[in-house]
Amino acid sequence: MIFFRRSRLKVGAAERGARRVAGRSVGALDARLPVAEGGGLLRKAFPGHWSFLLGELALYSLLVLVLTGVYLTLFFKPEMREVTYDGSYQPLSGVRMSHAFSSTLRISFDVRGGLLIRQMHHWAAIVFVAAIGVHLLRVFFTGAFRKPREVNWMVGVTLFLLALAEGFAGYSLPDDLLSGTGLRIAQGIMLSVPVAGTYLSMFAFGAEFPGEDIVARLYALHVLLLPGLILALVTLHLLLVLRLKHTQWSARGRTNSNVVGKPLFPHFAATSGGLFCVVFGLLAALGGLAQVNPVWVYGPYRPDQASTGAQPDWYVGFLEGALRLVPPWETTLAGHTVMWNVLLPAVVLPLALFAVLYAYPFVEAWVTGDRREHHLCDRPRDRPVRTGLGVAAVTGYGVLLLAGGNDVVAHTFGISLNALTWVLRVALVVLPVVAFRVAKGVCLALREAEHERLAEGTETGQVRQTISGGYEETHRPADEEQRYAALHGSLPAVPREPDDAPDDGTAVRRARGRLRHWFTGSPVPRPRPAGGESQPCERSGGDASGS
Repeated sequence: MIFFRRSRLKVGAAERGARRVAGRSVGALDARLPVAEGGGLLRKAFPGHWSFLLGELALYSLLVLVLTGVYLTLFFKPEMREVTYDGSYQPLSGVRMSHAFSSTLRISFDVRGGLLIRQMHHWAAIVFVAAIGVHLLRVFFTGAFRKPREVNWMVGVTLFLLALAEGFAGYSLPDDLLSGTGLRIAQGIMLSVPVAGTYLSMFAFGAEFPGEDIVARLYALHVLLLPGLILALVTLHLLLVLRLKHTQWSARGRTNSNVVGKPLFPHFAATSGGLFCVVFGLLAALGGLAQVNPVWVYGPYRPDQASTGAQPDWYVGFLEGALRLVPPWETTLAGHTVMWNVLLPAVVLPLALFAVLYAYPFVEAWVTGDRREHHLCDRPRDRPVRTGLGVAAVTGYGVLLLAGGNDVVAHTFGISLNALTWVLRVALVVLPVVAFRVAKGVCLALREAEHERLAEGTETGQVRQTISGGYEETHRPADEEQRYAALHGSLPAVPREPDDAPDDGTAVRRARGRLRHWFTGSPVPRPRPAGGESQPCERSGGDASGS
């Protein structure tokens, strides 16, 4: 018994000593770093819905890009100087090529693990851009770009733009026949800019195409400038998320003033860490099993050659499709030829696209007059017009992406290339309009069905005979979650101005009133909930007629 008590005393003294050491260590760190302030951060709540992990998917793809990119920079030579290839790939032995292409072949065939890392890098770039795009769509369809997150939306759009530029720069570095064809198209786009086009081309290439400097300049952009900007904006984006807190889906107990979810540590950290392992594992599997960008098949770039069936990566495929759909329009003004068939799809279209993306949060706020803070996500069905606009934009993008491979599609299915081009031109005008109306109608139909379930209950599938000899189907009341989502998801976005509001007669006010009526719709009565009173509601996106 005495021995046992002494052991306990020794253990207690050891624990107290360990605590004193830990306390002194934390105090020393807190005197130099904001350790104590991190306690609140560790308790920060993160919503548990899967759609909020799309941003983490982009972040971890970027991390894989950085890790694999650092490895590739140890072996890649960004030089246009010609050498004679004498590496392991025998079909190109003795062929004259640039040092950039030769070093790419060396990475693929002679460096241990080089092909795996190179293909992981390429797949990570594809996933990175796709994750940013899907994340932006999630933010758009749920209205998470509204006040106070307009700046964070603009940061996300800028990240998407930089990711496109970064992907194109990396895609062009190997100096193979496919990437060289893409650079030739890029030079043609530069030349289409009136007056300044030739200066832009000479500045980028350093001489007449293909020049000697383009690969070295793209390499500097790809490994220094663009990654630095992307990492800086990712840091700013995360800081804004911490400052403004996450949006969350509307549910009982969730309001504009709280966030319900998992604490950062250890619950969300474990979930997010598991996602990183999954992303890394899937990218490694793709890099080892799915071939991507086999530059040795294309061969080195030659200005007098072009790769048959050349297709860019998917994220710039819509620009290729736009180039193929615009008719060969040209105008000569004061001795200068304006190539509308290149200027409109490759310069004006991207500028207009990103201008709309940057401006949309402010335009919607101006149209609706909504200046309040929003921390709850909209269900897409509750904003039919916004949802319809998003679906129309995605449909137009899909048509342009398909047009980017119209030659391959025509050859594969044995149809006329000219006929397919005209079909896609018509589809680019018609399909987005059809998609808008269909998406808006589906949203309204979902709302009607939801209101019907709220008023009559959910069908049970059981039929019973009434006293009068007829038959009727039994219903059970909607559960609390459905009832809450239906009642609170239908709340108007803003207090509507009465129809008899004084009009100052200005054209801007009248136009804004028409746009507001089109976007937010008109008030309609809400059906009587089972066991409750009928309440008026304002349907977002129009009345039942779809006006």
